[in-house]
Amino acid sequence: MKKGLVVFLIFMALVIVGIIGVSIFYNYELSPLKNASDSEKEYIRIEIEEGMGISQIAELLESSNIIRNADVMKVYSKINKVTGLQAGKYDLTPQEDMPTIIAHIVNGEIADDSVKITFIEGKNMRYIAKTIAEKTNNTEEDVFKLLENESYIDSLIEKYWFITDEVKSKDIYYPLEGYLLPDTYVFENEDVSVKYIFNVILNFTEKFLDTYKEKIEKNDLTVHQILTMASLAELEGKSLEDRKEIIGVFFNRIYDGMSLGSDVSTYYAFKVDMGDRDLTVKELNTENPYNTRGPNMAGKIPIGPICNPSKIAIEAALDYKETDAYYFVADKNGKVYFTKNNSEHNQMINKLKKEGLWYTYD
Repeated sequence: MKKGLVVFLIFMALVIVGIIGVSIFYNYELSPLKNASDSEKEYIRIEIEEGMGISQIAELLESSNIIRNADVMKVYSKINKVTGLQAGKYDLTPQEDMPTIIAHIVNGEIADDSVKITFIEGKNMRYIAKTIAEKTNNTEEDVFKLLENESYIDSLIEKYWFITDEVKSKDIYYPLEGYLLPDTYVFENEDVSVKYIFNVILNFTEKFLDTYKEKIEKNDLTVHQILTMASLAELEGKSLEDRKEIIGVFFNRIYDGMSLGSDVSTYYAFKVDMGDRDLTVKELNTENPYNTRGPNMAGKIPIGPICNPSKIAIEAALDYKETDAYYFVADKNGKVYFTKNNSEHNQMINKLKKEGLWYTYD
């Protein structure tokens, strides 16, 4: 074999070894920085700012311990003609390979910091404050402090047709009680302000009430009173039909100068949640504009809503059922029984107790 050929073959062998070595190195640098088989993935938050190029992004990923080698990412991006890396916040894991990580950025798979908050029907403002505190970076005190801000409430009265000076009564516990339509709301992140949360909910309430605006304007009751009746029906009954008749009972009692005698209003008056405990005789007999069992409440409804009612409870208040009943009682399963007089009412209670259907506290 000629010397020149030997030299050539040796050279080619070295080239091949070099290519193989480079290929091994290149593929290794593309591989996940950490073991992908780990049971829990580790995510690292980074922020790619507007105007950052591939070189800057590659350096950011390497310094954040997400990829092995920034230079290799630059080479990979050039070979594969990577473009369109999108700005934003990303949660990336070093347990994925570089091409996958780059694909997340090209596709704009930004981190989701959104907060979903569900406000349950029939819950009061204390529950709302607690829920906001649990789901966001606000405290319960932040909620109550905003509700006590008279300038803020005035701004809402000016902005929303359905909020009036009635919510500013000195006897109202929480001005927006009853006005925050229950639903599931999504906010950008945990830093959302209480004011913004209320704004979103009130816009939703307005959209719903707008469909009934003409009917509301023709109603003998104000919006505040309609929401108050709806809040009572929300807690006293479950079905639309039961709630309609419950409100019919309330109107019968109002027209005849009787007190509503609604337990749910009395519990609210003393800021006791139903199911926590029984009320005392003293509480039942204490005068309070929310306490429809107390003195001087004949023919009156509570001064304001006692919870945030559902859509169907509001619909029930706008289209209640005329009835000859003056009393109603619910069994422990929530079924409502309507009666015409006190004698029939007491008989029904005794019947439910005998049948084991009477609700008792643990």
